[in-house]
Amino acid sequence: MGRPRSGARRLPAATAREEILDAAAELFAQRGYAATSTRLIAERVGIRQASLYYHFKTKEQILAELLEATVRPSLAHAESLGELSAADALQSLVRFDVEVLLTARWNIGILYALPEIATEPFARFRRERDELRAAYRRLSGADVAGDLVFGLVESVIGMRRDLPDLPPVAALRETVAAAALRIVTPI
Repeated sequence: MGRPRSGARRLPAATAREEILDAAAELFAQRGYAATSTRLIAERVGIRQASLYYHFKTKEQILAELLEATVRPSLAHAESLGELSAADALQSLVRFDVEVLLTARWNIGILYALPEIATEPFARFRRERDELRAAYRRLSGADVAGDLVFGLVESVIGMRRDLPDLPPVAALRETVAAAALRIVTPI
């Protein structure tokens, strides 16, 4: 069964893998990716580093899984919008995506711009993020408009990092959805 943990569990109902992801997300978001070692992640969870490697072979694998978790729910939502008009589908996707980015326990989106993300371990994340961008382009009716809406949605990542008094999620979600519609609606 392995060694007992050195301390209380971070998330009592979570699996060891989920606790590792949570600790890594917290450390990556607060200290930065480069400044976070697998040893530090293991210590935060209260497990040995060897136990961490049982679940994840590398630190890159941990980050890749965290990043993929920021786009997969929105990508799945985009695929479920079949019968709605383009404008209604766009607003639904924007609302959903903003909520995902703002309500995650840790602000992992701030790591999207890391230079490491351009390397092979993150190819799946980049592909899925490109698929999400393509959904925004499709629903916006033009690549430039879709890219603007996609960027607008992701701007909440920086707001979450920079604004100590972030507006309530519901209000921000509606504001971004209304702004997205204005971007794609001809004057």
